[in-house]
Amino acid sequence: MKKIAMFVIMLFLTGEFAFAKNLKGLLHSRTTLSPINISAGEPLATEPYKLEAGKYYKLIIKSDGSREVPIVGANFFRNIWVNQVSINDIEVRPLGIDSFEFDDEGAIELTFIPIKPGTYTLGLPTAKSDRERATFIVE
Repeated sequence: MKKIAMFVIMLFLTGEFAFAKNLKGLLHSRTTLSPINISAGEPLATEPYKLEAGKYYKLIIKSDGSREVPIVGANFFRNIWVNQVSINDIEVRPLGIDSFEFDDEGAIELTFIPIKPGTYTLGLPTAKSDRERATFIVE
């Protein structure tokens, strides 16, 4: 009887460890998107970003400092869960973002999970063309 109980416990523990090993967690399987580069006269993105709701992404937004640039995207930020924003090696875990602004050269690293399917943009507040916007299509 003791051997049977021991066998059942070992079988149970082995199954639990195998299951836990396969569940790495959502935040360990991140997809890195091509960066958004902000430079005078250059488009923010060459093509729309195609994302999948519920997947984890990393996006780097870089500015060369050639101009002062505000980036807005309230609808985008309201429909994603922001894990972390890193600016100059300082990590922030905000409850929400509406916009940000580059006054000088620098980069922002944003890690997030899209929540709601739809089409969203990040771009200049006065964007008149698609060159001044980055489009995100969440499926």
